[in-house]
This record gives sequence, structure tokens and C-alpha cells, in this order.
Amino acid sequence: MLHGGPGSPGSAGPLAQALADPLHILEPWQRWSSSTPLTVDQHVADLGDVLCRYTHDEKPALVGESWGAMLALVFASRYPNRVSAVVLIGCGTFDERARARLQETLEQRTTPELRAQLAGIEARFPDEAQRFLEAHRLSDAIYTFSRAVDADATIEHFDTQGHLESWSDMLRLQASGAVPAGFASIDCPVLMLHGTYDPHPGAMIRDTLKTYLPQLEYHEFEKCGHSPWVEEHARDRFLTTARCWLDRRIQ
Repeated sequence: MLHGGPGSPGSAGPLAQALADPLHILEPWQRWSSSTPLTVDQHVADLGDVLCRYTHDEKPALVGESWGAMLALVFASRYPNRVSAVVLIGCGTFDERARARLQETLEQRTTPELRAQLAGIEARFPDEAQRFLEAHRLSDAIYTFSRAVDADATIEHFDTQGHLESWSDMLRLQASGAVPAGFASIDCPVLMLHGTYDPHPGAMIRDTLKTYLPQLEYHEFEKCGHSPWVEEHARDRFLTTARCWLDRRIQ
């Protein structure tokens, strides 16, 4: 189970817990930033070390949410024989066109009241990570259609430096053409699960990926945002779909 962000360790924890019966789930926290800049290559190497340590000769499925979905695809493209299946949940963007649509949707959903609240964050929170967490909390309605009453909206940790370094390197790989073209080496089953309310344009991302992943299966959920496992109307349908699909494909 690969968390989002980049730089949001633990963000996939509730999802991992929801899928853990009857599946066995491991949710590694990705490397925190340091004096050495973080790269996609480093995240891939770290994930490879985790799989060697905990899965032995098994071929696990990789389930990634948001940034974690992108990382899962990069890893599977470089080590296709080490992965039995890939599930992409609220997958991020792979081209400028999709990112422009994402930004357009975010702008449309940002009300004047929210804009004023976001503008006042810097004065109230001197720490950059704290500012991100507060902005994330305030912006929940932009990403979530209807949060279930028992679904926690809080990300407890955020690595601002790691986020910027990792995402910058992902953009570099996209600019070079290595991503998503390299995904053509993935031969295992791939499932993409996306909410219709997710500001990330699911159909556009799907169409880009299908060029390199003809085996990609796509499923949309109505009344569902970026994190389907927290959605009041879609959570049960999403978990049933993901669990049943994984149960048939894990080796």
C-alpha cells in the first residue's frame, strides 16, 4: 500500500485497514527528506528493499493512492517480474493537459470564502508543513464529495521538502518522456479506480495510460472524490470492488 503526497506518510493507513480483511497489507512509509535530494529512483529503490525484506519469493500487488499510484506504476515498469497486479486509486497526472484541467477544476471549486481563509494561513502558521496541513483541512470539500462521519480528514505528518523534491523529479521524468512511456513494460493486470468528483481528471488520465497499458481496467464511482475510502456514498462499493479484484489476482 503506497501512500500519497508525495510526503504524506500514513495517508493510506485507513485504506490499508479497510482492505486488510482478508488481505495481508503492508504500508511502508516513504523516505523522509534529508540533505540528499529525494528522487523517484530513490523511492523505487526503497520500495524494492521493502519487498525483498517482507515478501520474499511472493509477488505482491501494489496498491497506490494519488502519488502512490504513480510510484506503483514506475516500480512495476522497472521490475515487472516482481509485481502480480497494480491498483491505482485517485491516480495523479502524467501530462500538462491533465494538470491544466486539474487546476481549472480546483479554481472553479475555490469559493471566495475559502480563498480568504487560505490567504490568512501564512500569518497564523509560521511552519510550512503546518500551513500545508491547514490548507488541506480547509480544502477538503474541493476533493471530497461527502465525507463519512467516521472518516478522519487529518494528515498528521507532511514533508514539505520531500514533497517538492519528489514531485519535481516526477515532472522531470515526464518531460524526458520516460514516464509514462516506460509503463509499456508492465504486463500484469492494472485496475484504475476513480471518483467522478475527484478534481484529477480520471478519464483523461485513463486515456493517457491506455496508450501504454492496454490491459488497464477503469472503474468510476459516482458521488466520490479523491479518496474513495472516506466517501459516505461510495466507500462500500469501492472497497468491495478493490477487494474482489485483488483477491482474484494476488499470487
